Amino acid sequence: QVQLVESGGDLVQPGGSLRLSCAASANILSIFVINWYRQAPGKQREWVAQITSGRWTRYADSVKARFTISRDNAKNTVYLQMNSLKPEDTGLYYCNAALGEKSYWGQGTQVTVSS
Repeated sequence: QVQLVESGGDLVQPGGSLRLSCAASANILSIFVINWYRQAPGKQREWVAQITSGRWTRYADSVKARFTISRDNAKNTVYLQMNSLKPEDTGLYYCNAALGEKSYWGQGTQVTVSS
């Protein structure tokens, strides 16, 4: 069973930066597609960014040019660097690992952007 543990969430002022981490319990990053999702209070979960085993990346329009997803296979960890944060970026951020019908989720890490 694969476990994913997110960390790095915090309270930050608008315009600030955070780096989220998603640590996997097994060496899956070279195989699985890794996604970041977020869910704001009262809203549906939305997809944020993706990195494939071939290191292709893509982003939601709302975070493009501000967020960067990357991974360190040696550390079994995926990162989400978030810059120029806005209040609308507030939410619970989840890491997801997907391959075919297999899909694993972490417990989430809270990001709050507020002055």
